Amino acid sequence: MKYLFSLLLLILPLVSAAAEVSVAVASNFTAPMREIAAAFEQQSGYRAILAFGSSGKFYAQIHNGAPFQLFLSADQSKPAALEQDGLTVSGSRFTYALGTLALLTANEDANPEALLRNGDYRKLALANPRLAPYGAAAMEVLAGLGLTDTATPRLVLGENIAQTYQFVISGNAQLGFVARSQVAANDNLADRYWLVPNELYQPIRQDAVLLKSGADNPAAQALMNFLRSDAAVAIMQHYGYGLPDRN
Repeated sequence: MKYLFSLLLLILPLVSAAAEVSVAVASNFTAPMREIAAAFEQQSGYRAILAFGSSGKFYAQIHNGAPFQLFLSADQSKPAALEQDGLTVSGSRFTYALGTLALLTANEDANPEALLRNGDYRKLALANPRLAPYGAAAMEVLAGLGLTDTATPRLVLGENIAQTYQFVISGNAQLGFVARSQVAANDNLADRYWLVPNELYQPIRQDAVLLKSGADNPAAQALMNFLRSDAAVAIMQHYGYGLPDRN
C-alpha cells in the first residue's frame, strides 16, 4: 500500500500537467481567445493557461526556452521561423484568423480618417513595428497615404497592440492604429474608429503552431483542433476577424 501511494504521488503531477496547455497569444487576440479558452475548457475538460503579449517578444522567449506549448502569433513569419528552427511539430502550423486594422480616436466627436489625413493631431499611437505585425501594417498604411513624414515625429510606440489601445483610450494619443477586434465588440466605440481599407496593407494572416514542448500533450492538440471548430470561428467573427479557407 505504501508503494502504491508513492507511485500515485509520482503520477498525479503528470496527470495534472497533461490536463492543461500553456499558450502564448498575440495581444490583438486577447478578447476572443479568452472566450475561446472558456468554451474549450467547458467542452474538453482541459485548462488553457493564456499569456498575452507581442508576437516578437514571444518569438524570442520561445527561442530562449519559455515553457509555452502553443503559439498564436499575429503574423505568419514568426511561427514559420520557429518551424525552420526545428522548434515546432511538423505540419501543425495553420492560419487561424485574418486580422483587420482600425484607426481609433480619443475624441468622440472627431472623424479619425480626417484627423489622420489632415494631420490634426498631436500624437499617433501604434504598436512597435519591429515587434508587432499590426504596427508594421500601420506603417504600411502611412506610407501608402503619403503621410510617413508627417506622422513620424508624432508617433508613440506601444510594446504591443494592447498598450497602443490604452494610449488612445486614456487620451495620451489622439489617434491610434489598433486591431478591429479591440473595438468591434464595444458599442461605445462604434463611431470612433475608421476601418482601414484592406488594400492599404498586406493581409495580416495570423498563424498558430504547436511547439515541440506540447507534442505529447493531448490538451495542446485538442486546443489546436478547437481553434478550427464552428464555436471558435463564431467567436472570431464576432470580434471582426476575417477567416481563412478552412479546407
